Amino acid sequence: MLEASLPIPALNVIFYLASKNRFNGQIPRQICNLTSLQVFDLSYNNLSGTIPQCVGNASKSLIILNLQENNLHGPMLETWAAGNKIKAIQLGQNNLQGKLPRSLTNCRMLEFLDVGNNQIRDTFPSWLGTLPKLKILILRSNGFYGAIAIRSQESDFLFPNLHIIDLSHNGLVGPLPTNYFKRWNGMTDLDEKNITYLHAYDNTVVNEYILPMQYPYSMTIINKGHKLDYMKILEAFSAIDLSCNKFEGEIPEAVGNLKRLQLLNFSNNTLVGAIPSSLGYLTNLEALDLSQNKLTGRIPAQLTQLNFLEVFNVSNNRLTGSIPQGRQFNTFENSSFEGNSGLCGVPLSKKCDDPESKILPPPSSDSGLSADFGWKAVLLGYGCGFLVGVVIGGIVFTRRHE
Repeated sequence: MLEASLPIPALNVIFYLASKNRFNGQIPRQICNLTSLQVFDLSYNNLSGTIPQCVGNASKSLIILNLQENNLHGPMLETWAAGNKIKAIQLGQNNLQGKLPRSLTNCRMLEFLDVGNNQIRDTFPSWLGTLPKLKILILRSNGFYGAIAIRSQESDFLFPNLHIIDLSHNGLVGPLPTNYFKRWNGMTDLDEKNITYLHAYDNTVVNEYILPMQYPYSMTIINKGHKLDYMKILEAFSAIDLSCNKFEGEIPEAVGNLKRLQLLNFSNNTLVGAIPSSLGYLTNLEALDLSQNKLTGRIPAQLTQLNFLEVFNVSNNRLTGSIPQGRQFNTFENSSFEGNSGLCGVPLSKKCDDPESKILPPPSSDSGLSADFGWKAVLLGYGCGFLVGVVIGGIVFTRRHE
């Protein structure tokens, strides 16, 4: 692990990888002279100062920009030239201020944008929905505010390839974005056989030799209030975290169309109405957190068909009636349901007088899994953020098929 100022490489360098050291000081402006640079990774250092604004225009060959986990401040890169090749911009865990630059719409190849845990103050960037290849969008823990509005000129471009979105810990208001849920095709198609990882790939010609470049994407998410780094991300992994905002209104039925979802977190908002029975179609779901809202009505019996549901939290709502029984619901503890005075039945001590509570929901006819599929219950708790059901490079939850 090196502790020094950042060295300036040769002008013809292609890959500049200096992550997980103790480099300090500022990023030198001479970096902008590296016109062949493809991968610029200075993540997990102690760099300070601002990002040189010339980086966005310095090299049209730049594919990866990873400056996360430093002490950088000031604005993001204001200008991205048209025709650039950038695929991943990772600037999370810094102290960046200002707004997201609208020139990001020039990044037509962009697949991964992470500006989480900064001090950005802006409205929700619906204009990023015009980027056709964007798969991961992390805006967590900033100052994004207002409703998620869709401008008319963007109505046909609503993040069509998105796999993962984390908007938690912001100031977003208004209803949940139904139009987005209807258009997020990247979360609707199930391909359980796809075990590839998300990465950037490109070929570089060096002295008449073809040099392949493969850079795996990584991300930081919140698990039970703890920050976890995932060094690889499965292509099949899909997640939505809109927790700790000020969303209101009902949960749209359209969420049930996102059958690729493994994680869904709407906790700590002011959502009302019933839990949609369409959530029972999310057969890939492993974690569902709807806690700390104002939801009413019964817990849909259809949720017992979610054979991979390991974590479930509807605590501190206004739910009533008997808790569904069977399958994964036999593993959830009291804390998953507490704070709902109208709920009754196992695992709560309050017994049900409703005769309907004695009727178990019928088994799913289209499920290929046995009803005694076993999971050990894990509670989401009361905090915001993801509780990950699939962890890449750390903890792995496996699925057992009969």
